[in-house]
Amino acid sequence: MIHRSTSQYEFVGKTDAGRVRANNEDAIGVDDASGLAVLADGMGGYNAGEVASSMAVEYVNTHLARLLQELGTDVTPTELRIALDLCINGANRSILEAALTSPQNLGMGTTLVVGLFRSDRLLLAHVGDSRCYRLRDGALQQLTRDHSWLQEQIDAGLLTPQQAQHSEYGNLVTRALGVETMVQIDFNEFPVEPQDLYILCSDGLTNMIGDDDLAALAKAPAPLTEKAERMIQLANAMGGRDNISVVLVQAAGEKQKNIKPGLMSRLLRSY
Repeated sequence: MIHRSTSQYEFVGKTDAGRVRANNEDAIGVDDASGLAVLADGMGGYNAGEVASSMAVEYVNTHLARLLQELGTDVTPTELRIALDLCINGANRSILEAALTSPQNLGMGTTLVVGLFRSDRLLLAHVGDSRCYRLRDGALQQLTRDHSWLQEQIDAGLLTPQQAQHSEYGNLVTRALGVETMVQIDFNEFPVEPQDLYILCSDGLTNMIGDDDLAALAKAPAPLTEKAERMIQLANAMGGRDNISVVLVQAAGEKQKNIKPGLMSRLLRSY
């Protein structure tokens, strides 16, 4: 279990092998000083997937922290995106080189989802089908879109989301690190509001539990560490067919309550 806190965010991460697989090919990382949360889901024969995911998390964590230190406190959103792009592409090249030079690692790759939390903004990057959700005011929203064969079929109208849940091709991703010399990354930026909860997770979680159950666990009145534990426990109870990883990021602060104009006028007149 990873547990870190700053004045603005609380970070919790947990990964589990699940009930079926002997080894865990997921990897997670948190750098609270940089506001960074990283999750990767490896693929490949033997332990190669474990190698790829660990390389991705370590590379992004290490190199992004160094770049942010060099950029200083006045870093712009554009500079943040360039820095994150450089780190993810660097991780891609390192994984591909390791796959091509080590026979035991041939064919390995990994998904990646990265959340960079800076002040009240989130810069989100992802490759593959590992996801990021946001719980805000009781409503759960998926912020990433899977790079997968199933998602392409849904987008083309050839499958419904319900049919996709029962497809035998659920593990076919269309983008991954370590596969080609250049990787296509999806970047998005979001404003962060007080009490937002962000959920980075591998498909070992989302293939086992639906959005309604995930939302219920996220909304439960429990410490962040307990929420992560419960998510993994439920995924295991539903079969645990894959490795399961979760990184939760909770924004601090209190929501501002809306005061009706009439009440505001009376309050002002009383002073």
